[in-house]
Amino acid sequence: MAKRGGYPGGFGGGMGNMNNLMKQAQKMQKQMEETTKELETMEVTASAGGGAVEVTVSGKKEVVKVSLKEEVVDPDDIEMLEDLIMAATNEALRKMEEISQTQMSKITGGLGGGFPF
Repeated sequence: MAKRGGYPGGFGGGMGNMNNLMKQAQKMQKQMEETTKELETMEVTASAGGGAVEVTVSGKKEVVKVSLKEEVVDPDDIEMLEDLIMAATNEALRKMEEISQTQMSKITGGLGGGFPF
């Protein structure tokens, strides 16, 4: 005769497991919030053109500083300066994104953006 009751697929002790899962999720959420606040206070600087252009971005991914060496400011070659600023900005943003992903993956254990269910 077939066994009656319980959960199909051997999901015994369901409520205890669900409570533990909820506690873990809440703990992870709190850690992510704390890490996000910590990341927002960070700044990353990247340069281009051998250091002729430096750009600093915040953890909020906002440009907070641009520094130019005098020799890179050539009125006859504005396009090169624009390219250097863009390159330094993109590199600084890439570095900040890498730091952010690394910090968050420490919390999520490599789960990425979601849970495997």
